[in-house]
Amino acid sequence: MRHLITLADVTASEIETIFAITEDLKTKLAQGIREPLLPSRMLAMLFEKQSLRTRVSFETGMVQLGGAAMYLGDEVGFGKRESMADFGGVISEYVDVVVMRTKSHQTVVDMAANCTIPVINGLTDFSHPCQALADIYTIRETFGDLKGRTVAWVGDANNVARSLILACGRVGMKVTMATPEKYRFSDEEIAWLHENTDDLSLEVFDDPKEAVADACAIYTDVWASMGQESERAVRIADFTPYQVNESLMAAAPEGCIFLHCLPARRGEEVTDAVIDSPASRVIQQAGNRMHAQKGVLAWLLGSKGDE
Repeated sequence: MRHLITLADVTASEIETIFAITEDLKTKLAQGIREPLLPSRMLAMLFEKQSLRTRVSFETGMVQLGGAAMYLGDEVGFGKRESMADFGGVISEYVDVVVMRTKSHQTVVDMAANCTIPVINGLTDFSHPCQALADIYTIRETFGDLKGRTVAWVGDANNVARSLILACGRVGMKVTMATPEKYRFSDEEIAWLHENTDDLSLEVFDDPKEAVADACAIYTDVWASMGQESERAVRIADFTPYQVNESLMAAAPEGCIFLHCLPARRGEEVTDAVIDSPASRVIQQAGNRMHAQKGVLAWLLGSKGDE
């Protein structure tokens, strides 16, 4: 029994297995085939944060796989009415897999330690592994291969960036970052990333145009995430030189695509001219959340993991 808490939990070959399942299921869905790999299986979605993509993609994906999903909010009293050991033990008796979207990463770690079923991290303050899988799958769909390609991250060194770096390090991609100095990963965090990837290539730049010079994809995120609202004004001032606009896209090689995990604050981290351009893959990327997560679910629950 396995969990997906960060992408340090999976090997490069396991990512390839997940992507093979993803591609098979996505191709069949486009043909009108919804292969019921997980009949009567139940997914519990335990969320402490708002969600569009994570909730809808997991719930829809589970139904397409022949199973069902239930959304669990405050009504179950998670973290309030009983111990984590009791909660994890009980929910393991009822459902087959849990996806969690929580404020603290430790909450997901503790839940996994107390469950006898797979636990999937749907987002924490530290990691967003399902997003990163969808990101690199989108790049693979666009270019056909991944090894040796460069992704440029422009913006805050946050949970999405950390997961993207882990994903790229697993599959042989390079990462460049353009980030104001006070928002960068610490030396300890960089060391952790190197320790938990196979062959990480990571460079950090002050100038966004230097960071994107060899990039096949430019990726950004909001400058102030949930929980950082009090820092918003300062962050806007600090990150304005790091906006992804037409000038920055022009500094990248021809054919470079634009990625964003969404929701976007148009006019801040990205302009309408970029996010609505032919180079933008944000809708395909969002759609691939469901497809990649179906691959994860089928792999974790054993339906195709041995094929």
